[in-house]
Amino acid sequence: MTDAWHGIAEEFLHLYPAGRRLLAVAGEDAERSRTAADALASALVETGHEVERAHSEDGDEQTLRADVVAPFRSGPKADRVLVVSGPAALLSPTARGMWNFTLWQLAGDEPPHSVASALVDLTDPAHPIRRTADYCALPASFGS
Repeated sequence: MTDAWHGIAEEFLHLYPAGRRLLAVAGEDAERSRTAADALASALVETGHEVERAHSEDGDEQTLRADVVAPFRSGPKADRVLVVSGPAALLSPTARGMWNFTLWQLAGDEPPHSVASALVDLTDPAHPIRRTADYCALPASFGS
């Protein structure tokens, strides 16, 4: 497990130390999101937290709310993390409110997503790099 995944897991757990927590891992490439979410989920498990995983190929918000998020929220154990991976649609304006924390994975020259809690560059998947972005420098039309 790399320092990038451990660092993000620590940040998430610092911000959301207990309860039912929902974390989305999204990006332009849904399959790459799956791989990133698996690595982040492993880092969370290594810290002793119970983690559930789900993946959405299309990021359909209604299906996610009904079939994944609602059952997770109503489950018997209160102290758990749900890590959901999928395409950019996971961070659509209406869907982003489902998540406590969001991670945007990218590679090469792909642009970052301006609402993500964290950014990870997976240009070299074996060596993910935590990135930061200066969103103040983006034009007002970015992301619209």
